[in-house]
Amino acid sequence: MGIEVKQLSKTYGTQKALDNISFSIKNGEIVGFLGPNGAGKSTTMKILTGSISATEGSAHINNADIKKNTLQLQKNIGYLPEHNPLYEEMFVREYLQFNAKIHNVTNKRVEEVIKITGLNPEANKKIEQLSKGYRQRVGLANALLHNPEVLILDEPTTGLDPNQLVEIRKLIQEIAKEKTIFLSTHIMQEVEAICDRVIIINKGQIVTDKALNQLTENNEQVIQVEFDYRIEMVAIQKLPKLKEVKNTAGFSYELTFNTKEDMRSTVFDFAHDNGLKILQLHQKHKNLEELFREITK
Repeated sequence: MGIEVKQLSKTYGTQKALDNISFSIKNGEIVGFLGPNGAGKSTTMKILTGSISATEGSAHINNADIKKNTLQLQKNIGYLPEHNPLYEEMFVREYLQFNAKIHNVTNKRVEEVIKITGLNPEANKKIEQLSKGYRQRVGLANALLHNPEVLILDEPTTGLDPNQLVEIRKLIQEIAKEKTIFLSTHIMQEVEAICDRVIIINKGQIVTDKALNQLTENNEQVIQVEFDYRIEMVAIQKLPKLKEVKNTAGFSYELTFNTKEDMRSTVFDFAHDNGLKILQLHQKHKNLEELFREITK
């Protein structure tokens, strides 16, 4: 087992940051860890990396207790914290060589991670001269130096522009072929693009833990329709299997049905029976962002 958390709690004074959470991550999995600000994501990751101790419960990396084997396990963990700490006055290669000595790895490995993370063009620049995207690459390179089995990435794409997001996403996907990755982010597209599974935490408690395809597969469908005339809400609420209706603007409505069955033909029949013309009609399924809002609000 790559990561195993059992009944983990963390209290700061009177505030309970984590409340009896449990989950496990198999070797080779990419798991997205989602939650609102202050939900307990960073606290969990700091406990998993041995940066802080839990108040109660246990956490294991590759079946070894972090509390009892902190230094040994940190050799098998690569950690990119939310605020990527870098010595900006150092050159990229110099910075990585400095950290390589701490991990007791060779300069050959430094050159390998420079290549893996695409840092070759910037390797002889000072870190302070780099873009945010390349600074994140330096952080990832540093996390990979000692070739860890488990990577813990806390908001690795924060503040990146769309092009940089794509670059870092591809990099993480490439790294993931050989690593277990536990990834915290607010960017749902990143989770949908690279994660096998999603764990959602809210107010210190796990509220969802599902494979990504299970989470986005639900029994609801949403149909957006625009008629040529306003219809009474009482009439439209008689549609079969209708869960919710919203008048979004003018003659436009958003209809949520509690079924997987395609309800577009039912909406067409409704329009015909009520002497209406359909100007626009779209069927959509809830994405991860909408599901996240529902689960955590």
